[in-house]
Amino acid sequence: MTLNIAANGAEWYSRERSWTSADAILYALGVGAGAADPLTELEFTTENSRGVPQQVLPTFVMVIGGGQDGGGPELGDFDLAQVLHAEQSITVHGVLPPSATVRSRGRLAGFYDKGADALIVMDSEMTDVATGRLIAETRTSLFVRGEGGFGGPRGDREPWHAPDRPADHVITYRTREDQALLYRLSGDRNPLHSDPWLAARAGFDRPILHGLCTYGFTGRALLHAVCGSDPARFHSLRARFSAPVRPGDVLDVHIWDEGDGCLFRTKVGETVVLDRGVFRKKEI
Repeated sequence: MTLNIAANGAEWYSRERSWTSADAILYALGVGAGAADPLTELEFTTENSRGVPQQVLPTFVMVIGGGQDGGGPELGDFDLAQVLHAEQSITVHGVLPPSATVRSRGRLAGFYDKGADALIVMDSEMTDVATGRLIAETRTSLFVRGEGGFGGPRGDREPWHAPDRPADHVITYRTREDQALLYRLSGDRNPLHSDPWLAARAGFDRPILHGLCTYGFTGRALLHAVCGSDPARFHSLRARFSAPVRPGDVLDVHIWDEGDGCLFRTKVGETVVLDRGVFRKKEI
């Protein structure tokens, strides 16, 4: 089994992707909006509340494009069971509309040799078809077990250290027992998150939550704690997936204010599940 190193640097356009008001609302429900109190976050969970215009959670960009959404070269002939979602970053350029059509351009940004294992990095940018406006950019890193040792670059590791003080904000969200079943309706039908048989084969006692669902919960916490719940102030978010989450787990998002941005970690109990988090906001 080998990596398709020759594809390094390849670029492609993915199919156009449209979404509606209902899609944006379904995503918001899938990442916990309104679960604790249905009368809060109505701007994200309804489209017809009096005096409350609909808005879209910024992390919705992970549903509308990114990675190999409908295109791109083969990454290699390795078993997909070897692949883990390692890191994810998004940069949002302005407020997302409740409905639109976008086209994504992807680029295979690099293969990195991590010794016994490998890292594949893909970039994507999404453009509104109607206006030509750049909506968002993403960077997705995939960790491929057992595919290292090919002599490629190791890649840079950006420094990250949690501040030596208590977090300035700790936002707590309880996920639902059926959270994965709800989140999968936004498009990620990987049976690891719904099929007990496949979860057992992967070494889990029950299906686990999508990493990008935990990412979406964390994005909500940052939006409300740091941006005053205003999506226009939400600029970029980066984090590393470090441990699985099970539906029903309680997520604690620890946030340290650092001037124009924040550092953060998301934990379940004492286990860090999203690590090395960096968030940037816009001043308006």
